[in-house]
Amino acid sequence: MDLYGHRANQLARYFNKRLNERISPHGLYTSQWGIILYLYQRGECTQVELCQYLCVEAPTITRTLSRMEEMGWIIRGEGKDKRQRLISLTDKAYEMFPKWSAESYNLEQEAMQNIDKEELEIFKKVLLQMMKNLE
Repeated sequence: MDLYGHRANQLARYFNKRLNERISPHGLYTSQWGIILYLYQRGECTQVELCQYLCVEAPTITRTLSRMEEMGWIIRGEGKDKRQRLISLTDKAYEMFPKWSAESYNLEQEAMQNIDKEELEIFKKVLLQMMKNLE
């Protein structure tokens, strides 16, 4: 029996462990990297959007965002109403982004060694379809 979800989860664990080893010296952890990357691509978002994107509960995101705010990586500003807070990156985070991104990119290149481009395209397509199936 081949459990593809389990294998994908194990791959994510290996990747997270190795990425933590590379980015933690730069003051960031993989749980925060996903938030940084999302905000870098989007500019800003709400906490609810982050919860949906990362598939985590609100208390988890709240704790992570509080730590990131203390570290000076994010700012939580006013949203459309008082209940909504918009989250965005600080200048400090934008300055560090190239270092974090390079570490992530280099790790991905290492993980993809000896895999043909065609195989990677199929892998990407399968992953996206599996994610869509589970939404």
